[in-house]
Amino acid sequence: MKTFQFMWQMIRYRPWLYLVDCIFWTLVHLLPLVPGLIALAFFNTLTAHSHLNFTLWGLIALLVVTALARVVVLLGGALADILHRFTMSALLRRNMFERILERPGARAVPYSPGEAISRFRDDTELAEDAISWTLDAIGRGVFAIIAVAILLTISAKITLLVFFPLVGVVAIVQAVSKRLEKYRTASRLATGNVTSAIGEIFETVQAIKVARAEKHVVDHFQVLNEKRRETMLKDTVLTQALDSTFGNIVGLGTGLILILAAQSLGTTNFSVGDLALFIYYLAFVTDFTQFFGMFLAHYKQTRVSFERMVALLQGAQPAMLVRHQPIYLTKAVPELMSRGKGETYPDNKLETLEASELTYHYPDTGRGIEGISLRLKRGSLTVVTGRIGSGKTTLLRVLLGLLPKDAGEIRWNGHAVVEPATFFVPPRSAYTGQVPQLFSDTLKENILLGLSEENVDLQAAIHMAVMEQDVAELENGLLTVIGSRGVKLSGGQAQRAAAARMLVREPELLVCDDLSSALDVETERTLWERLFASRASTCLVVSHRRPVLQRADHIIVLKEGRVGAEGTLQYLLDSSEEMQRLWKGDVTS
Repeated sequence: MKTFQFMWQMIRYRPWLYLVDCIFWTLVHLLPLVPGLIALAFFNTLTAHSHLNFTLWGLIALLVVTALARVVVLLGGALADILHRFTMSALLRRNMFERILERPGARAVPYSPGEAISRFRDDTELAEDAISWTLDAIGRGVFAIIAVAILLTISAKITLLVFFPLVGVVAIVQAVSKRLEKYRTASRLATGNVTSAIGEIFETVQAIKVARAEKHVVDHFQVLNEKRRETMLKDTVLTQALDSTFGNIVGLGTGLILILAAQSLGTTNFSVGDLALFIYYLAFVTDFTQFFGMFLAHYKQTRVSFERMVALLQGAQPAMLVRHQPIYLTKAVPELMSRGKGETYPDNKLETLEASELTYHYPDTGRGIEGISLRLKRGSLTVVTGRIGSGKTTLLRVLLGLLPKDAGEIRWNGHAVVEPATFFVPPRSAYTGQVPQLFSDTLKENILLGLSEENVDLQAAIHMAVMEQDVAELENGLLTVIGSRGVKLSGGQAQRAAAARMLVREPELLVCDDLSSALDVETERTLWERLFASRASTCLVVSHRRPVLQRADHIIVLKEGRVGAEGTLQYLLDSSEEMQRLWKGDVTS
């Protein structure tokens, strides 16, 4: 899609809002026409009468009223523009975020968090500016057309000179358009690198200090910052140089026009009022010329921003970026689908889950899983085990759609699952990964994560996750703010908080990746006892812990991305050398 096509779709999203905004700002730019005509009448009247009379006082009063009217219109325009701007950028951010949520979770964002934030923040603001500037272009353009039409009636020769600076401005913008895009792309990339580095430094402070690598990290950050400074300087200097050049061209043209206008005084019918009108209108008309040049330059830079945002869509059609979707500015956001107490979902009830020949290879390394098949029955516990790098986590992610499978088929109750990423969500399935993902909010909000407390059994989930004692010992119980990434919780508490989040949704399928790795023996035993006391859910678990393996109905042993062996624990201990080594702890699992 071209830049103007993106912009047109954004305008069409809320056409009435754009129209209201356009009317206000067109009036803002048109109202200066009135003071010019008042100045014409004032000076012509003053030339004929040497003293202030009723007519002159009336013109002065009309000038004051016009100024007050422009203030009122400016206020209305500001209010409309704020709402319109926010709506435009919100639409872009909403569509990008929706695409990220649609993507397989393990590869949802192809860039670093800092780079992604730069596109959400800086590039959407630039696109928002482009839409808003079209309103100024319309208003100033209409003013320029009417003003030029009025000036033509006074002096056609002098008025035609107004267009000469405009030709020069357009020629300059076309000449440097490629450089504008190049510098803007480089500056955006350098900014993303810096913000990414900041995020990585904050996340790995402990590792940096342990390795005594502070100087190396700071030096690397300074290199990135210097690169950003250079690229931003080039971008800013070029933009400011263009602005200055446009201003000088306009200034020279204005000076020439005023000289010709002054020479016309006394030699033609060119009056003092005509000169005042020319001087007043000329400032606005030439200002439009300079603005038009900057608008063209900004339009070129906006193309870069749209390209960067489209890249964040990761293969989706570019039109998705500006697809018309609801934005809840005043209305309440619809609640997430959740299972109420005692409520059932017969259509989602799991009887069997089958996966055949699941295959996925990581693009960078070529490693992954190859031709894995499994079958889960309702109420069963299936454990996937194997040494590090055998593909355990990859298998879960591919099954759940968090990684896009290269081959294979998944069936839920015999029906093919076409989009695993959108299918395996509550109430069908819930997943807890190796590293719990917690947020800087209360413990209760981290567990509910958008669900209504009235519709779920929060206390039951806390009990099953063996967190009653922990909640009682926290300073504010469930209302304790646990800090970024759950920093106020121990590793075991964080794992159980993530487990409670999964359990409160009462899914048909529980998928856990090494859920109890940070738990002590007694807590782990209690957790699994409570979890298996009611086998309403089907469980697929990655684990090497003996208490889990002993409870398993079926065990799958992975080796180098393939199924090395499978069966009951006793069968595998009798027949599988790999399982024997894992059980004895002779290999790292």
